[in-house]
Formats: sequence, C-alpha cells, structure tokens
Amino acid sequence: MLISVRQEIDSDYDVTIIGAGLAGMTAANILGRHGFKVLLLEAHNKLGGFATWFYRDSRQHVFDISLHGFPAGMIKTCRKYWNKEIADSIVQLKDVRFDNPQFSVQTEFTKTDFTQKLIEHFKIAPDVVTAFFEHLAQMNFYDQNQMTNGELFEKFFPGRNDVVRFLMEPITYANGSTLEDPAITYGIVFSNFMSKGVYTFKGGTDVLIEKMKEELLKNNVDIKLQARVEKIVTENKQVTGVVVKGKTVKTRAIISNGNIRSTVLNMVDEENFSSAFIEKAKNIRLNTSSCQVYMGFKAGTVLPKMGDLVFTSSYPTYVPERLLDLKVSSRTFSVYYPEDTRPQDPNARAAIVSSTNCRYEHWAALSKDDYESAKAEMIEDTLKGLEKYFPDLRDHLETVEAATPRTVERYTLHPQGSSFGTKFEGLEVSMNLHKEVHGLFHAGSVGIIMSGWLGAANYGVIQSNEVASYLSK
Repeated sequence: MLISVRQEIDSDYDVTIIGAGLAGMTAANILGRHGFKVLLLEAHNKLGGFATWFYRDSRQHVFDISLHGFPAGMIKTCRKYWNKEIADSIVQLKDVRFDNPQFSVQTEFTKTDFTQKLIEHFKIAPDVVTAFFEHLAQMNFYDQNQMTNGELFEKFFPGRNDVVRFLMEPITYANGSTLEDPAITYGIVFSNFMSKGVYTFKGGTDVLIEKMKEELLKNNVDIKLQARVEKIVTENKQVTGVVVKGKTVKTRAIISNGNIRSTVLNMVDEENFSSAFIEKAKNIRLNTSSCQVYMGFKAGTVLPKMGDLVFTSSYPTYVPERLLDLKVSSRTFSVYYPEDTRPQDPNARAAIVSSTNCRYEHWAALSKDDYESAKAEMIEDTLKGLEKYFPDLRDHLETVEAATPRTVERYTLHPQGSSFGTKFEGLEVSMNLHKEVHGLFHAGSVGIIMSGWLGAANYGVIQSNEVASYLSK
C-alpha cells in the first residue's frame, strides 16, 4: 500500500485522481471499493483540499478552515459512500444568528423556522411565503429558466432588501453567489440547506480526514502526498498517464479534482480539444475568494453563547458588492465551543474564525509592506467587531493570525485564490471534458451547485460512476 511520501510509484493504475479534495477523495473511495486500482495524488502534505485545518503552538490550538457548515444531505452521502461512523458524527448547528442594521434574528436555519421568521418578523403574507418555497421546490436543474436571483426576489418580495438580506446573505458567504447568478443555483442550494438546517462534523476536520484516509486505505486506494501533477499525457485524444516529478505514471482514466480552467488550459496539450471547447474554457469566470482571521483562546476560556454561526454587518443595507470590499463591513463568525466541537479532547481550546468574502486583485496588488499592514488592519477590525459579543476577548486571546486570497492560492493552487471555484458556466465544461479527451473527467467546484462540502462530495459520486462506466467498456 502506497502512503509514505518516501515511497515511489511503481505501478500502473485503472484510475488516477489529481487532487484530494472531498470530490477527489469520495470518487477514489467509491472506485477503490468497486475493485479498481486507484492512485490518489495530492500536491499538499495532507488530504482534504478546503476541508482542512492547521495547528499552532505545538498543537495546543487547532483551526478548522471550513467546518461550518453543510446541509443534512451530507449525512446520507457519508453513510452511503464513506461509512456509518463518519455519518453518525455529523450534527446540527441550531443557533444561527443575523445581526445587522436592518434586523437581528436567531434561527435554526430550517424551512419551518424561516417560514415563521418571514411571517412574524418580516411581516410577509403567509401565502407569499408558501408560494416562494413552492417555487424553489419546483426548480429543476435542466430547466431553461433564465431568471436571476435578483429577479426571483423581486418577484416575491418587491422592494424588501431586508428580506433579500435574510435569505441571500448566508449563501453569498457560503459560495460567493450574487444577485446576477441564475436563480436555479440559489433554489437548489438554499432548499437543501433549509430542508433540515445546517450541519457540521463533531470532532474537527482533522479527525474527519483521518477517518476518511483510513477508509481509503481499507479500500486499497494508493495515496501519494506532495505529488503535484505536472502534465496529463494523452495519445490520440485519450489519456495514457500523468507526469509526477518528471516520471510518467500510466493510467486508463483520470479524474482531475483541480480547477477546471487549470485542468484544460495548463495540464493538457491544447490540440486535444476542439477550438470551441477551448474558447468555452477560457471564458469560464472564476468565483471570488475569501479572507479569514483565526483566533485561539487561552486554556480554560469559556466563550459567551453568541451562536454557532453569526452573520454580522455594519453596512446599512444588503449590497453584495460591499461584501467584497477590502475595507470590511460584513463578516461571519464561526464559533468553536470545545465541548461541542471537539468533545473527544479534554484539552481542546475555544476558537473563533472570522470569514469575509473578497476580491483577489485587491490583495494581489499590494506590496509586501502594504500586504502585512492590510492583514494587521483586518485583524484589528475583526477584534473590534467581535468585542460586541465578547467584550473582554483580548484578555483571553492567545494566538491570532489572518489568511487572504494569496494564502488560498499558495496552499490550494487555485487560480486567483478562488475559494468557490468557478461561476455557473464552468459546470458545462467540466461535465463534457470526457467527450473531448477520452478517459479524462473532472470533479471540483464548478458552479454553485457543485461547491461546498456536499456539492463536492456528490460530484465525486457522479463522476466516479462515469469513470466506472467508461472503464467497464
């Protein structure tokens, strides 16, 4: 079994998977379970992709990058395609809060609770609320409806920016959605979240990924870390291998879990594709990026019960473009109470992670000194914003640091540090990749539907089935 970085790849494979994000890992696990010989390659020094973590101060502090939160559907996906132990560790976050100049509400983020809030707090007529949710439920991915998110909200809640903020802002934070994106993307994603609430993995991402690694090894998947793929090798428009550290590894099929633009434009020779396909790939728009401030607290610190997720803003109205400003006015606090998040560790410390959406170009253009100054200012503004909920936090704070789109780009290799993959048009290119180059598939964050923990895992399921069908022929 290949697992150690020091081991060399000395076999041919049925399937090679480039990138060990949740889509790549899930596809690898399914194909390994089906008896195919699978190689999982990861450029980083650990599995997980965006489902990752880091330690500080000799592991006294552990920070989850993207643990909060995902839909209830993740339970079924993990039970079916991973194992029962993983599925049973997924729990609901019942305290989601909104705090901004337009309203302050607490919700369980379920359809029932949202219905009640829209009727009682926002004074929307019950029949309008019912019609809105029925409209979302009837949306179909294959419909040709060109309605945008903005048009959807104006149809049901004309002139109600506060309602739009309530319904849209969490999705903007979660995957970069805007009012100009197709309404179908909102309908599917938000309906999934609202059906039974927002969930997270109890135990922490490090525990989750370790369990997934054990399952991969159990299903005979070979894993090679610190193995960046330099090139996808083809012959007569069919994949034959990958080049890793100058060595060609033969393979019958490939799933790229990297960015779809990078896969098409950088990893495969252009003559393999039709000119029309290349043009479509070049026109895929990257989604926006994000910044985080990670705050770890001293041993014994008891956090105030401020909520599990807090969507907070000082901006007077909901304007999606303002969420991307370098000068932040809106942020999400993910609160990690150790007794809830990591009950298996009696020494676990409390942590809070602040997350904001942003534009890569704002940070990429900064000089070294200006970049460090901007990060320091972001940290200070974040602490000031958090003091509203935790007034004496500085007395308890032990470690703090910030990440920017440049950090995302460095560790994930995503172009422009895109935290949310591509815009909607990336999905068509992704799903048709194997029609251009036989045996070449893609599973990654393309369009809003195939992003986030559940979207990524389920896309891995879809593409693993496509690969199995291809190999069986």
